[in-house]
Amino acid sequence: MTTNSTPVITTTEGPVQGVVESEILVFKGIPYAAPPVGPLRWKEPQPVEPWKETRKADTFGKACLQPTYPSMDGAGSVGPQSEDCLYLNVWTSGVEPGALKPVMVWIHGGAFKIGVGSDKMFRGAALARKGAVVVTFNYRVGLLGFFAHPGLEKERRLGPVNFGILDQIAALEWVQRNIAAFGGDPGNVTIFGQSAGGESVLALFASPLTRNREPALFHKGIAQSPYAIPEQSREKANELGVKIARGLFKLNGEHATAEELRAVPAEKFSAKFMPTPDNPRGQVPFLGPSPVHGDVVLPTGIRATFEAGEQARRPLVIGSNSHETSVLDAFNMDPAAIMAAILEKGGEDAEKALAYLKSLYRSDPEVTDEDLEDPSRFAGLVLRDMLFTMQARWIADKHSGVADSRWYYFSYVPEIDRADQPFGVPHGGEILFPFGGIRDRFTAADRAMSQKVSGYWFSFAENGTPAGEVTWPKHTTGGGLRQDKTLKLGEQIVVANDFRKMRLDVFIAMYPQLEAALAEM
Repeated sequence: MTTNSTPVITTTEGPVQGVVESEILVFKGIPYAAPPVGPLRWKEPQPVEPWKETRKADTFGKACLQPTYPSMDGAGSVGPQSEDCLYLNVWTSGVEPGALKPVMVWIHGGAFKIGVGSDKMFRGAALARKGAVVVTFNYRVGLLGFFAHPGLEKERRLGPVNFGILDQIAALEWVQRNIAAFGGDPGNVTIFGQSAGGESVLALFASPLTRNREPALFHKGIAQSPYAIPEQSREKANELGVKIARGLFKLNGEHATAEELRAVPAEKFSAKFMPTPDNPRGQVPFLGPSPVHGDVVLPTGIRATFEAGEQARRPLVIGSNSHETSVLDAFNMDPAAIMAAILEKGGEDAEKALAYLKSLYRSDPEVTDEDLEDPSRFAGLVLRDMLFTMQARWIADKHSGVADSRWYYFSYVPEIDRADQPFGVPHGGEILFPFGGIRDRFTAADRAMSQKVSGYWFSFAENGTPAGEVTWPKHTTGGGLRQDKTLKLGEQIVVANDFRKMRLDVFIAMYPQLEAALAEM
């Protein structure tokens, strides 16, 4: 049905009227849950109030409350904010009876602290032209999305902590109820996301709320740049909640009640700083960049679930970029200091340990003598592999024992950016490519690479087999058959055998040191 030449689609909650942009139907700002305000703050997302009159879906919903950091990619452009923020967006080329399209649901990143589903990098028009129905959405972040406190524990013992992931589940439930009306196939849903969005994909694979659910909320997943930073415990989450109640909310610490916490003015949740006597410019602490284990969403951690083989048995693509530690610069963190803390946890001579690590990199043709001698640069290489490359390999290893698993490594820097990005693709630098996006100054080679990468992502969503000019084999290390395969997405697309195997084996063995060091930071 159309009204004034723009589409109207009836959802189970009520009719929505979208817009047409470059021949693609776009529906913006559709509520998928009730506003999580007042008594619904720190509660599971609740059903939205149905409506009868046609609702205009021509404006993106407001971003969830968050601080803004102009130095971080996209962080200064989230637009208006509100605690009333649980909205989603849909791109579709149209509804064809009897020909439902694969659905691709994007989960934004931002350390579970910042981000918005309507960021211009996440526009789904190009994928919709390929034949997908694309969904993006907001979910609660920061202290509104991930929070625990004794006052909330008294109200509901062992209640949820990962409210933001519960929002993600609610968005996927909306997809199951409604996406067929937009031309999408609710029986063929791929979740994909980057950074905290990649972590979210793994969390949804691991959560008992989603992994064995029938009918399934999703059927395939793509985790872009998830990291090996361990989750916080519920106990730590409660300790942090007490500090926040006292320092930011100005309440009576652990004795604050649930009612008092829910009465805190919304603007407090956009604050960057929480001054203390020791640190007048101290930043507001938060539970990210990983979720919390010990609640109904994640009773055990993501790694523990994959180690036990209890995750969802569905196809998974996972990978990372060539300069992931750019994200440390954004958080003003020194790679050399972090690596020193990790080596200290090994209980061995730090100089000998450092020399051994350098020996793992000397034969790598992509590593220069300058890389090895510059402490910060070398630490960046180690942490890239320890936090990101190793995590992708380890998850791919574990998942290959229960379902199809594919692993990629992204190193293609757009030609227009090579002078400014000499160390490779920064954290988040690949996002535009899976979406088939282009920039004004993209060269023909850049545009071709965008088409190739989005083609792999779309074909995987369509039928579970990513297709392109180079066949992407499964990564298999379980069940007695070993095929350690990595698709390298660089200037040349090639399949690597045993990619960085020696050093990644070492880093897998060092994970307890990494976990111990990060727990103290």
